[in-house]
Amino acid sequence: MITLCIRYTFNPDKLAAFRTYVEGEQGAIERSGGKTVGYFLPTDFAGPTNEAIGLIDLPTLAAYEQYRETLANDADHQRNFAALEASGAGAVMHRSIVRRI
Repeated sequence: MITLCIRYTFNPDKLAAFRTYVEGEQGAIERSGGKTVGYFLPTDFAGPTNEAIGLIDLPTLAAYEQYRETLANDADHQRNFAALEASGAGAVMHRSIVRRI
């Protein structure tokens, strides 16, 4: 099992739009072969307010490659991403693959 870790940087004034994007992506993620571990949004208590993290489990690196291709072609994902861009949230994604111990 591998876990895709996506670190997002976005406009903190558009947190609601970013949250809508994340919630809307759940079906597309599952249809593409991923299993959401969780998405974690920032708080006002500590740390940066313009960063979030998403964790998605996949069985293998080959499954990750297929996931990326399938997700890119998913109509709901395309609509969600277009809405996110139109919102002005300006999300930048930094991906890495991690393994659990």
